[in-house]
Amino acid sequence: MASTSRCAVAGRGVRSKVKSAKLLEVLNALEKEEFSNDREEIFISPPENAAGDFTDEDSGDEDSRRGAHLPGSMLHATVVSEDSGTGEDNDDLELQPAKKRQKTIVEPQRVWTKRDLRPDFGSWTASDPHIEYLKSQELSPVGLFELFFDEGTINFIVNETNRYARQKNVNLGLTAQELKCVLGILILSGYISYPRRRMFWETSPDSHHHLVADAIRRDRFELIFSYLHFSDNNELNESDRFAKVRPLIIRMNCNFQKHAPLEEFYSFGESTCEYFGHRGSKQLHTGKPIRLGYKIWCGTTSRGYLVWFEPSQGTLFTKPDKGLDLGGSMVIKFVDALQERGCLPYHIFFDKVFTSVKLMSILRKKGVKATGTIREYRTERCPLKDPRELKKMKRGSFDYKVDESEEIIVCRWHDSNVVNICSNAVGIEPVRLTSRYLGAAKTRTQVHQPSLVRLYQEKVRGVGRMDQNIAKYKVKIRGMKWYSSFIGYVIDAALNNAWQLHRICCEDAQVDLLAFRRYVACVYLESNADTSSQGRRSRRLETESRFDMIGHWIIHQDKRTRCALCHSQTNTRCEKCQKGVHAKCFREYHIR
Repeated sequence: MASTSRCAVAGRGVRSKVKSAKLLEVLNALEKEEFSNDREEIFISPPENAAGDFTDEDSGDEDSRRGAHLPGSMLHATVVSEDSGTGEDNDDLELQPAKKRQKTIVEPQRVWTKRDLRPDFGSWTASDPHIEYLKSQELSPVGLFELFFDEGTINFIVNETNRYARQKNVNLGLTAQELKCVLGILILSGYISYPRRRMFWETSPDSHHHLVADAIRRDRFELIFSYLHFSDNNELNESDRFAKVRPLIIRMNCNFQKHAPLEEFYSFGESTCEYFGHRGSKQLHTGKPIRLGYKIWCGTTSRGYLVWFEPSQGTLFTKPDKGLDLGGSMVIKFVDALQERGCLPYHIFFDKVFTSVKLMSILRKKGVKATGTIREYRTERCPLKDPRELKKMKRGSFDYKVDESEEIIVCRWHDSNVVNICSNAVGIEPVRLTSRYLGAAKTRTQVHQPSLVRLYQEKVRGVGRMDQNIAKYKVKIRGMKWYSSFIGYVIDAALNNAWQLHRICCEDAQVDLLAFRRYVACVYLESNADTSSQGRRSRRLETESRFDMIGHWIIHQDKRTRCALCHSQTNTRCEKCQKGVHAKCFREYHIR
């Protein structure tokens, strides 16, 4: 891995001190407090032959000590600087020979004027008939989850897993029923986890879990999980570092966009999928809740529904669009995905990692509104008041300028610190008062807040809300393959999206995320349990889940069966208990 991997260190605070240092020295420098306020990342891409068959295996173990394990040959490699020439921040340090500086295209200088923005976008008038259709269906949590892991996706995973097992001379014979049991166990591990996953099947009274043990045998689960696969090894794209999971990414993005709520406001940002193994396109984020893992570009609604995602492969393997950095190029891809549903006046919010005046101009030409914080050197010489001068003024003071040719505003606002914010759709007016806490005086005061700042703070948190929901009950079971943690992330994202739809469609009978997840896990494990062994069926039917008063939903069934309470014919059943029951008998059946 040392000979084929690439490593980049971003952070202007570190650049001047470690240009000729070893990677180990760079890692040590990043841990010091003097760099705590800078943005530092270490990017470790997968090897050049990551699409090869051998990369199915990872040398790490889920029970081994976690940490950023790097071989000594990589830790002691010399770090040299590189200018990518793509228009992005020249802060990267690469483990490869420095490239020659490319000539940059000089664009005409912008003319900035002190006036408010005059946006010419149309107002939002679109309705969402698909959400109205989902409301009319009255889908249960399982039904909502299966909008994303639908029958086509389940059959696709079954076929690819069986194909991969045959390539290894193993007759696996995986079925859709068994795969749902595996998914149920992975979902359940988000809120019930053991130090070792085999403890689910132990007969010891302190660890035995009858729901898991009755659903599928331990050795069968281990065999299926070890051969879980999502692509044909004979048709992998060698230039794609995530070729092993690319078909799943495409399917999930298609399903996420198909059932996404049609809204005006969207948020774009970075998410992290936790990963501690030796391979994969992972990054080290100092000062972050998840310090090591895959960076994932995410576009969400303002409430946290994941609409589009793409794992980051770095500038070494992803060529940014002309005139934009990698982050700006990902924003354009997200906008293109949104506009597949129609060229509507969407409003995208993102932070200073992505924002540039050039990006605002491109989005404006696409008919898309955008607002985001911006770094000073990306404002294209907008003549605003000096930050040191603005800090001397009272809190809430601001300065702003508008580009005459393209109606793009840049505002500098004094809050607890000086903030730069850029927009092509929202101006200064109306300026309102907002409450702020003064640390020195230990009191709250009212300060002036421009309109674009207020709207940005309200709508930019979509990615953060999604991350918060995923982190609460994320899948804990990890396999030996480098992409196993990414599969858990996809399952968690699908559950988050299903729960977001539940909150929209079931306004009168909402459940929280934990109850929603428990319901899906229980139904998958109970309704898909292996009943071939003697005694398994009787044990499953004797479960006390009938009386737990958690997650029981009445649904329609095509074939009429006997009601479990009054024994007359009925065309409805309890989805969790898998028993026919009338609507009038439903409550009494679950309390008797």
